[in-house]
Amino acid sequence: MFNSEIFIKNRSGLKVFFITAVIMFVTLVASSQVGDIRWSADGNSYYRIEKNELIQYTLPDNKPAVILSKQQLTPAGDTGPLQFNYYSFSSDQQKVLLFTNTKRVWRLNSKGDYWMFDRKTGTLSQLGKTLPASSLMFAKFSPDGNSVAYVSGNNIYVEEPGTSQIKALTTNGSVTFINGTFDWVYEEEFACRDGFRWSPDSKKIAYWQIDASKIRKFYLINNTDSIYSRVIPIEYPKVGEKPSSCRVGVVTLADSKTTWLNIPGDPSQNYLVRVEFIPSTDNLLIQQLNRKQNSSKLYISEAATGNSRVIEEESDNAWVDIYQPGNPYSIDFTNKFIWLNETKSILWDSEKDGWRHLYQVSLEGKPEILVTKGNWDFTDITYVDHKKGFVYFMASPDNATQEYLYRTRIDGKGNAELVSQPSLKGTHSYSFSPNGKYAVHSFSNSFIRPSREFITVANLKPLTKKESIIARVDSLKVKPVAEFFKIKTVDSVEMDGWIVKPLNFDPTKKYPVVFYVYTEPAEATVKDAYGRFRNFLYLGDMAKDGYIYISLDNRGTPAPKGAAWRKSIYRKIGQINIHDQAMAAKEILKWNFVDPDRIAVWGWSGGGSATLNLMFQYPEIYKTGIAIAAVANELTYDNIYQERYMGLPQENMEDYVKGSPITYAKNLKGNLLYIHGTGDDNVHYQNAEMLLNELIKYNKQFQFMAYPNRTHGISEGEGTFAHLSTLYTSYLKKNCPPGAK
Repeated sequence: MFNSEIFIKNRSGLKVFFITAVIMFVTLVASSQVGDIRWSADGNSYYRIEKNELIQYTLPDNKPAVILSKQQLTPAGDTGPLQFNYYSFSSDQQKVLLFTNTKRVWRLNSKGDYWMFDRKTGTLSQLGKTLPASSLMFAKFSPDGNSVAYVSGNNIYVEEPGTSQIKALTTNGSVTFINGTFDWVYEEEFACRDGFRWSPDSKKIAYWQIDASKIRKFYLINNTDSIYSRVIPIEYPKVGEKPSSCRVGVVTLADSKTTWLNIPGDPSQNYLVRVEFIPSTDNLLIQQLNRKQNSSKLYISEAATGNSRVIEEESDNAWVDIYQPGNPYSIDFTNKFIWLNETKSILWDSEKDGWRHLYQVSLEGKPEILVTKGNWDFTDITYVDHKKGFVYFMASPDNATQEYLYRTRIDGKGNAELVSQPSLKGTHSYSFSPNGKYAVHSFSNSFIRPSREFITVANLKPLTKKESIIARVDSLKVKPVAEFFKIKTVDSVEMDGWIVKPLNFDPTKKYPVVFYVYTEPAEATVKDAYGRFRNFLYLGDMAKDGYIYISLDNRGTPAPKGAAWRKSIYRKIGQINIHDQAMAAKEILKWNFVDPDRIAVWGWSGGGSATLNLMFQYPEIYKTGIAIAAVANELTYDNIYQERYMGLPQENMEDYVKGSPITYAKNLKGNLLYIHGTGDDNVHYQNAEMLLNELIKYNKQFQFMAYPNRTHGISEGEGTFAHLSTLYTSYLKKNCPPGAK
């Protein structure tokens, strides 16, 4: 569990910002990093950074030992140790890469300096000494541990630690010609950052090459850092614009020669979203999506010749969802394949039967096997036990707001078995050790604070009674803040919701309601986890001040309710989600304790867009709105996200018009506060100016706040959060006064 009390959770596409006390462990399949710990390769211990030293804890006794001390981490001639943000081991665990002096690249600090500590020799050395400072990205050991590869300046390099001999494997990298990493939109929408893979024999590297030279630049303007403005260009493909061209090559370390893989199709009309060497072979497995993202193909490609053949195809009337195991916003995230049967097949996900299920897909042409069965969705893969033949996964067949651990047989011959303690109702999370012997179990719900325990998987018991969640559950309980409810609209759509009522609630009086919305495919807001009901922008206590606070999940949100629920929003963002929210609000307005004259709504990013649409399309319901970093015109957003859910504007422009808030701006009647950062590289500030022009044209009065040079999170700059929260709170209180009447 992280020590932080607040956490901003980002999801792909239009980001949704939550501040929550729940810092759940993120399960990473085929990765050793989870939360604040990293499992050892043998699975019998784990590592943590404590006071800038690396500590190893051996299980089951949890005995600590210093692996890297401050003294060992101090470079020769320096007076203090390296301050490292991230670390990784060679396969034999004898060499450690340390990531320091990091800099932000779009979402994450993925650029910096790398050092290596050799535990056998006790030496500490810097990699890439001759390259620019803080320019190295995604350094990783070769499988044999003798070399390290990394990206710098959009070129790939390999280095033999200790010799300082750096070899460039590519030399044509530039701002728009990108080797081994990705452009803005691939990172933002596919969580693709680390763009190269070592071959099993350590002699070759497969890598993505992105040609963004034909992508038009969008210009951000920095007006504050000097007396003359500075233009910041970003290669940003707007919806309807041709994607950047992408191909995959395999470079041989011995001669730096690249063999390009022959993947059929126009490289500027398709996306390559997964690339990985098939273990113990010289072949690669590659996933290709077409531009509309409604067709997926799996290819096996020969590294030596580039020849490729299709082994699996899938299409969908809406889009093919890409399951990403783990946390796409972790620095070490790679969307890896999950190998089965000594790499003769993979564990694959599909919604082809109307539910998100797991399949065994053969690489040898054998019939696929349905692994999970039933009218329910799996939500995450936690662990594959190859020896015993089980896959552990997260699901919640009976309650879409919760999450539990299940297991079933990989061969598809078993039924799903509940593994989580049935008495703990809420949201569970697990991280298994690589050998499957131990796991970290985390749990919380709306009235139980987040807690974790180390368990033995064989009996699911905690290693010590002291850390048992069940034994401590009474001490973890707090007074329930929120209530969950279901509401059925006039269209017979049943939606999950939560409500936080005022303190000393009196049902005979009337209270103002504040709706928190997101509504798009990137995130569901109604989850039974601790802390999700706190309005992080509100200064004070909304319940104490006398507000009712509500959130609802409409059709189109990624709740585990089946593909029909999720994909009903296809080509209808700004329509079906807005209609559902408004119809649910109409039912809520029937409650005797709701004041129809004091109805407010707010949201950020996709939630900001929903806020605008609700204010403009249903002005008779929503009287006050606060929209932050919203897409006012769907034609301004990036092509990967928007085309996935809306289709190509060249084919269905009317859907883009119907879904965009700017179309309905002339209908504004209530109180609107619109907020945007001028340096937003995600949802561009142009959305604000387009919307402002439309509101001005129709003489619609509103309040507007621009935050200079702030990005999508509006977090940069001294005093920014205090100013934003003060603005938010004062506007809400003024225009939607709290308290009972």
